[in-house]
Amino acid sequence: MEEKEALRVGAAIRRRRRSLGLTLAAVATRSGLSVPFLSQIENERARPSATSLRRVAEALETTTARLRAAADSARAVDVVRAAGGDGARRVVRGRHQLSALEFTGELDLGREFQHRNDEVMYVVRGAAEVEAEGQAYRLEEGDTLFLSGGVRHRWRATAPGTRLLVVAVAEHIDATFDPRR
Repeated sequence: MEEKEALRVGAAIRRRRRSLGLTLAAVATRSGLSVPFLSQIENERARPSATSLRRVAEALETTTARLRAAADSARAVDVVRAAGGDGARRVVRGRHQLSALEFTGELDLGREFQHRNDEVMYVVRGAAEVEAEGQAYRLEEGDTLFLSGGVRHRWRATAPGTRLLVVAVAEHIDATFDPRR
């Protein structure tokens, strides 16, 4: 395994372990590896062999391929240039922990949304009206609206040239709170 990739895998392992609510000790028990070694991997001070990485992946109920894929996005830097015109565009490309979309123009998508994870709507320019949980919210330039996961909502731009930025925890991430953990 290349050193640069190994370092990124450490961060991916830590994120996966935390998302499962596991301690280093629990992963050590499941994998048969020591807590200090796992800590060194997560803190990018040690490189796991292919066998050790497989054991960690199994302990984290995933595969080495998925850990490597998560590692690819662990420290990504990507510039998305501004685009002209009306419509929707992704401002975060790829499969990351966050999803971000920019909506431009006088949009009325005419449908209700419900996402399992939290999201934030920010009015960059113009104005929008959001209906959430039976209440209407009028948002002006610079206003932000937070919606927790599971909240049904719909929105529409109410001023010409409106630009709305929506940032959310990506759908492939289960960020829901489980009180049993």
